[in-house]
Amino acid sequence: MADPTRPDHPRSAPATRERIRLAARERFARDGFERTTIRQVAADAGVDPALVMRYFGSKPQLFAAAAELDIRMPRLAEVPREHVGEALARHFVHRWESDDTLQAILRAAATHPEAAERMREVFAEQLLPVARELDADRSEAATRAALAASQVLGMALTRYVLRFPAIVELGHDELVAWIAPTLQRYLTGDRD
Repeated sequence: MADPTRPDHPRSAPATRERIRLAARERFARDGFERTTIRQVAADAGVDPALVMRYFGSKPQLFAAAAELDIRMPRLAEVPREHVGEALARHFVHRWESDDTLQAILRAAATHPEAAERMREVFAEQLLPVARELDADRSEAATRAALAASQVLGMALTRYVLRFPAIVELGHDELVAWIAPTLQRYLTGDRD
């Protein structure tokens, strides 16, 4: 817990707001949306719960701020077209493995409209532009991005949340080998 009496304790409003956001991010990742409370986040950040409410308004708004994330999409336009599915599959397997916040958002998205909206925003902001780069006439980019997201999110749900044994037991390369062809088809293939 942060100690407000320490000299290195940030006192500016932006620094305090960021400290609260980071504490919330850690708490939501660890405990999920349901079990996280404003009081816990405030204690983790070393502030009064009223300050959390002043900066963020509500638990869903705090979650939305804590869930700000960059899925760091690779530049797929620079990847040979026939390897786009594999590059995207590798990227997402790595991201899901290395960021507990993605898993927390996915868990929360299943039951909370605010979290589901945040997940849609993240994928629309970050995956849709990639699909547009790959779809020559851009007419199917939104559909292609949504289908790619369905594959990635379905894999993540079954591996990291529901923990289906057959999916959990797959090594990274094996998992990539299974999902890459589907992502390839969604992003670059013909519907026929």
